[in-house]
Amino acid sequence: MPKKFIKRFLPTPETLKAHPHLRHFSETLQNPNLWHLNRRSVAGAVSVGLFCAWMPIPFQMVLAAVIAMLFTVNLPISVALVWLSNPITMPPLFYGAYRLGAFILQEEVVDFHFQLTLTWLAKTLETIAPPLLLGCFIMGTICSILGYVLLRIFWRVNTTKKWQRRNRR
Repeated sequence: MPKKFIKRFLPTPETLKAHPHLRHFSETLQNPNLWHLNRRSVAGAVSVGLFCAWMPIPFQMVLAAVIAMLFTVNLPISVALVWLSNPITMPPLFYGAYRLGAFILQEEVVDFHFQLTLTWLAKTLETIAPPLLLGCFIMGTICSILGYVLLRIFWRVNTTKKWQRRNRR
């Protein structure tokens, strides 16, 4: 795995430890396993980040950081991957998850027109929340497992190729 490439984009542990909102976790952030770039740590971080990206909740990055600390996987990668679901990609992702959940629960897909009011939100979530949450959980689990397995395979193949090149020299 191209460690140098990944390290170029990741913040240093010192930068994150000095962040005013993260000072409360300074003891936990001292764990070196949260910063290692190895096959297990990065694959776990990809899994955590992809799962949290599918959660239709605010502060997905906080959830990813807490889970990364619990499982001691690479913290910056797990938090960064949450941004796969951003304001541009959220509507199609969550609509697809809603359709999947409605299909599994054998419910009719409800057509709705977005209105930016609390009453509309409460009324609409009442009907779409169960299929949306189920679809998000299923998609998050599938993407999480796929991301973990594919990254482990990619890392293994890349490492094997490096060893073969090294042996040829």
